[in-house]
Amino acid sequence: MINKKSRDEIKRMRHAGHIVALVHKKMKEVIEPGISTKELDDIAMQVIKGERAIPTFLGYHGFPGCICASINEQVVHGIPHENVTVKEGDIISVDVGATYAGMVGDSAWTYPVGKVSDEVQRLLKTTEEALFAGISQMKAGNVLDDISGAIEAVAVREKMGIVRQYGGHGVGHEMHEDPFLFNYRVGDNTLIKSGYAIAIEPMLNLGCDEVVVADDEWTVSTKDGRPSAHFEHTVLATDDEPLIMTQLME
Repeated sequence: MINKKSRDEIKRMRHAGHIVALVHKKMKEVIEPGISTKELDDIAMQVIKGERAIPTFLGYHGFPGCICASINEQVVHGIPHENVTVKEGDIISVDVGATYAGMVGDSAWTYPVGKVSDEVQRLLKTTEEALFAGISQMKAGNVLDDISGAIEAVAVREKMGIVRQYGGHGVGHEMHEDPFLFNYRVGDNTLIKSGYAIAIEPMLNLGCDEVVVADDEWTVSTKDGRPSAHFEHTVLATDDEPLIMTQLME
């Protein structure tokens, strides 16, 4: 069942999203060669707690971090660790959630570490474009497949692999609510209504679609070892244009 968000719930989600955006603002400032993923996790924790919010990911099904930090071929769910550092030319996907007054904001971004190759830069540009193509279809009266198809069209145009096993999801009181949102067309004609909130999150690869899960039972990586990017915003459908909930409030 998909829950429509009330005016009060939207207000609290917007604040949670603002806190998530503050984390990403800080990540952009501090990510540089040599920083560890544990340091990034600690910084994110400081931001979230400093805003009187709860790190949504910490302890979720036993996850040990406040962020997911996924480097290069790692797609999602990378566990922060003090012995894992980024180097020049890497990319790192930081996924973070914050819970404020019982409501969740969830967003991910993939950051270049120093200068990256032209090929990797194209991956980042394409995945971000796919995110905003999907967001443009998050309108009352459209269906979920409109979002999925918009993401897929960008990926296919640029010959990118599309991660099939993971995708977007409803969000609100919980981090994962109905519906599940595929990043490719599946014929899902579920109607989008004003008040629906969905985390739209394309994950695209420079190589194949297939992914594998590591022995830690969390870290997801591309099967061929080629780089992957992950961009995500929590988005609200309204009677007008889609509202991105995980941006800084003015």
